[in-house]
Amino acid sequence: MFKDLDPLLHAQLRLAIMSLLMNVESAEFTFIKEKTGATSGNLSVQITKLKDADYINVTKRFHNNYPQTICKVTETGKKAFIKYVNALESYLRPGDKD
Repeated sequence: MFKDLDPLLHAQLRLAIMSLLMNVESAEFTFIKEKTGATSGNLSVQITKLKDADYINVTKRFHNNYPQTICKVTETGKKAFIKYVNALESYLRPGDKD
């Protein structure tokens, strides 16, 4: 009846990062930090975890002599997010069949 929830996405900050990235083509580290209210260090750790799982791509570059980190959700990440949302719905509607 209840589907397993992806533990990687079930963490609040990682879920927030993925939710933001699912709605934009890509996002800069500072944008994600501002929207999530996370510290730079914690955000960096969570982005690395998502990157290591191939849920997001991370590109580092310089823009006007300042370092810039751009994050973009991958196809693997999109599929995992959709699967997570569907699994979560099984908890919201426990009487429904698949």
